[in-house]
Amino acid sequence: MDRRVTMAVNGAHSPALDTLMVFASDREVWFPLYALLIGALIYWFRRRSLLLLGLLITAIALADRITSGLFKPYFARPRPCHEPDLMALLHLPAGCGGQFGFLSSHAANSIALAVFLMLVLPARQRWVKIAAFGWAVLLCYSRIYLGAHYLTDVLGGGLVGGLLGWGAAVAFRRLTARPLA
Repeated sequence: MDRRVTMAVNGAHSPALDTLMVFASDREVWFPLYALLIGALIYWFRRRSLLLLGLLITAIALADRITSGLFKPYFARPRPCHEPDLMALLHLPAGCGGQFGFLSSHAANSIALAVFLMLVLPARQRWVKIAAFGWAVLLCYSRIYLGAHYLTDVLGGGLVGGLLGWGAAVAFRRLTARPLA
């Protein structure tokens, strides 16, 4: 199933989609967006922003470390673009990253951020919540589109990130004595 999904998503490529998917997966693109988000969080949460940012950064750092430092070397599952029987069939506009892909760090990090924001931001910042989840979905899709991950790599990474984002949000609410919405 993983191979079929990867081939279907990767096979539906176009020059415009190539540009969008490479853009979405490029970590350097995220820096200005994260700087803007950090500034907004500091403004919205003022005195509690240090705690909020500390927990958010911890969740994302753990998501990255767990997926890249534990799962990838332990399972040693090659990325689709490193599979000998798939390499020649895949369209790879961004080349092919590291050797192993299970679990996706991109998915874990972006889902951790989206879940955390969904749970800590008030209703009036609904647009930020929607944008964070939209970005996470685009990022996850781009990893399959680019041949960097299988669907299960992305789903597993999303699960790890979601749990960590949820845990950080629960910790924030408990430490600030506010119930989760």
